[in-house]
Amino acid sequence: MHQPVELAKYGSRRFRRACRQLGVFQSMGRDGSCFDNAFREAFNSVLKVEYIHRHAFATRTEARIRIATWITDLSNSRRLHSVCGYKSPINYEHSYQAILTEELAA
Repeated sequence: MHQPVELAKYGSRRFRRACRQLGVFQSMGRDGSCFDNAFREAFNSVLKVEYIHRHAFATRTEARIRIATWITDLSNSRRLHSVCGYKSPINYEHSYQAILTEELAA
């Protein structure tokens, strides 16, 4: 069976070994599965539309710092996400941890 160039390149032993050495977890699912990277693609779309396209960055370093700050300050702590029951990811995590703690104490 012929593999697409991308799958062959990113599925090669050499690339997989490099990922393992760097501690990177590859996310590659079945051919044609639209759900494998849907979350990442949706997040990247929001990031581009709501932040990157609205700002100019003088350097890559500035871009990295400001984007990381946007992610931690707005997206993770204040922005409500439907998948989290319309809570911020931080509040969702805290709620989940509280439930686990209560269950373990019982």
